[in-house]
Amino acid sequence: MEQSKSDFILEVKDLKKYFPIKGGMLNRVVGQVKAVDGVTFNLKRGTTMGLVGESGCGKTTTGRTILRLTGEKTGGQVLFEGKEVYDLSSKEMRRMRTKMQIIFQDPFSSLSPRLPVGEIIGEAVREHGLVSKAEYEDYVDKVMDECGLQPFHKTRYPHEFSGGQRQRICIARALALNPDFVVCDEPVSALDVSIQAQIINLLRQLQEQRGLSYLFISHDLSVVEHISDSVGVMYLGNLVEYGDKKDIFARPLHPYTQALFSAIPVPDPTAAKNRIVLEGSIPSPANPPSGCKFHTRCRYCTARCKEEVPVQKEVEPGHYVVCHRF
Repeated sequence: MEQSKSDFILEVKDLKKYFPIKGGMLNRVVGQVKAVDGVTFNLKRGTTMGLVGESGCGKTTTGRTILRLTGEKTGGQVLFEGKEVYDLSSKEMRRMRTKMQIIFQDPFSSLSPRLPVGEIIGEAVREHGLVSKAEYEDYVDKVMDECGLQPFHKTRYPHEFSGGQRQRICIARALALNPDFVVCDEPVSALDVSIQAQIINLLRQLQEQRGLSYLFISHDLSVVEHISDSVGVMYLGNLVEYGDKKDIFARPLHPYTQALFSAIPVPDPTAAKNRIVLEGSIPSPANPPSGCKFHTRCRYCTARCKEEVPVQKEVEPGHYVVCHRF
């Protein structure tokens, strides 16, 4: 069934973000790192999209470019609730900031060591004037309580907390602005497994209570399978496969997705393991191969793959793949 535009909180179309490489005596631009090179997807309101791929494939840069945290984009469109994010004025963007938030990967380095927790969570609330002075303390207490933090934590500093508690502080800071959309940039990768489960369950609970939409960036496929409604697979700045979680995990179509999923550990020592090992090394995003970027490591590579860039095709309803085989 065709979705209407209002169903989507976020629409990303052919998004590109290149970083200049400078060199020589005059420090001129001699090349470009194509960190994000034509990413297209839609995020339905109130759902979670998992974004997976190897380290360095451009997942985090995609999230930050959507939020307009990396300067100007190189190309493409980012439509948030139907509005182009990069066309907004400074004043309009300031208002939009309350609707779009991010939870960073490392909770320790993303929290100021000089501020107590109450100030970290409430600073942006005061700056944007979300509540009156009389309601401020109660509002911060309420947000902390939702995220599993106690009122007496307000006067403590980040170094006095464990990793899991620090990530709860980061979540509370993001949710204090009452956003509609949150980029979760590997929010559990720095935590041990038991704490990971607590944080993921907290994120799901908050999503149900507040109707949040998440872009969940991770390299842990089991976590993505647990929390996501749809999944996008990135390789060297491109989204090579995208679709509903059930379709992607049941029928991975792109050779890279198949190799990635074959590496998921199976908790059964007697189960047969059909591991697909990729040959060769990852090409540089500063000098990507011609044609399909994956052709240097693909077992199905043909002459066409080396010359012609594949386009995104809808193989089955809602399941898109970027490969010449389809």
